[in-house]
Amino acid sequence: MSESPSRSGVFSTGSDERLVAFGESISFDHRLFRQDIRGSIAHARMLSQQGLLSDQEFQQIHDTLSDIQQEIERGEMEFRPELEDIHMHIESRLVERLGDVGRKLHTARSRNDQVNTDFRLWIREALDRVDSLLKQLQRAFLSRCEADFDVILPAYTHLQRAQPVLASHYWLAYIEKFQRDRDRVADCRKRVNVCGLGTAACAGTSLPIDRQATARELGFEAVAANSIDVSSDRDFVLESAFVLAMIAEHLSGWAEEWILWSTVEFNFIRLPHQFCTGSSIMPQKINPDTLELTRGKTARVVGNLHTLLVLVKGLPLAYNRDLQEDKPPLFDSFDTVEACLGLAIPIVTQSQLQRESISSRLDAGYLDATTLMEFLIRRGIPQRTAHHLVGKIVGFAQSRGIPLSKLTEEELKAFDERLDESLLDVLGAEQAVKAYQSFGSSQPDQVRSQILRWSEQLH
Repeated sequence: MSESPSRSGVFSTGSDERLVAFGESISFDHRLFRQDIRGSIAHARMLSQQGLLSDQEFQQIHDTLSDIQQEIERGEMEFRPELEDIHMHIESRLVERLGDVGRKLHTARSRNDQVNTDFRLWIREALDRVDSLLKQLQRAFLSRCEADFDVILPAYTHLQRAQPVLASHYWLAYIEKFQRDRDRVADCRKRVNVCGLGTAACAGTSLPIDRQATARELGFEAVAANSIDVSSDRDFVLESAFVLAMIAEHLSGWAEEWILWSTVEFNFIRLPHQFCTGSSIMPQKINPDTLELTRGKTARVVGNLHTLLVLVKGLPLAYNRDLQEDKPPLFDSFDTVEACLGLAIPIVTQSQLQRESISSRLDAGYLDATTLMEFLIRRGIPQRTAHHLVGKIVGFAQSRGIPLSKLTEEELKAFDERLDESLLDVLGAEQAVKAYQSFGSSQPDQVRSQILRWSEQLH
């Protein structure tokens, strides 16, 4: 039998060793040690301000907790399963050093509100790191916009060639996606940044504490208003997991696209070799493993969200030990997404578009067909009629094996007398791109305007 410091005198025996091994969380929640010490110092300061600790006792606790943090940072603290979690490890070390003064630290708090606060502090810092990485990735795409401005790419729908667009328009699309991710991070952070410390186990405390003072010291924007809710609330964990899953989904889509683009069949982009691997048997292979792993690791991040959703399903108020299992999946999601973002940035910056290959096949796929249809609409032909007519023209050009721009005026007039040489102004990928007019389109002036907007926003 083992004696846990969290077991009071009501127990007649110590914990079974199997329970100790089964119930420990120190193997993963040791990552919270800085946040736990920061929260404990703020809590102790409030207790001294409220007369529940003397100034001398607060200083002793403050200095000793600071020493314990350095001890952990140096790797000198032994993590023992019987002490269960990082909170009890730190408190036990404090009591070992200070005796009864150390035992006073847990006044007016429970591990329920303590861990809720520690985890919020950790997530808040992690969200800020993710936001910084997303901004760096946006800047990486933005840096490509000017360098690749003269390159025209085929945009795809259903993985079939659709319409011509500027390469910079493509890069701006990813900047928009990652901005939505950053907006979600910022919005999520608001709900993370609420302090539950001082609500104790579930009902609050009869001691005269000042929860607002603690929240201010810890940089929280609000104080949780319901003590029962604090003990059971893991919405901020699930929301963070969702935000990370969306980021991973966007990274996975980008990775899939560039994997395709790097193939011989597409030959659109050359990936930096330092982020590729070879084959153990085929010497010619340059495999896009970093992108494939980014795509693959998305499954873990999405799976972690599912794990957390199932974890809290049907839990009654207030705290239940199930909630100890919230940390491994979220830690893993943050680790995974941060690693993927950290690798995406240099890949985006250092990859090179295969300009000649792209240009040599740009006429394939009749990318200018839609622009031709819209030219006919401006001539007064109803959209459905124009749509059908251009389809017939494309079919004819396909049978000849030539692009639309190579059709003669005589061949065009055979389909409709209104088709004359003026339509050459919209045929061909370059002319089609210039013909766009709508806000948000790939028309060069529109794209330059968006590049300027993002330059101002990101710098």
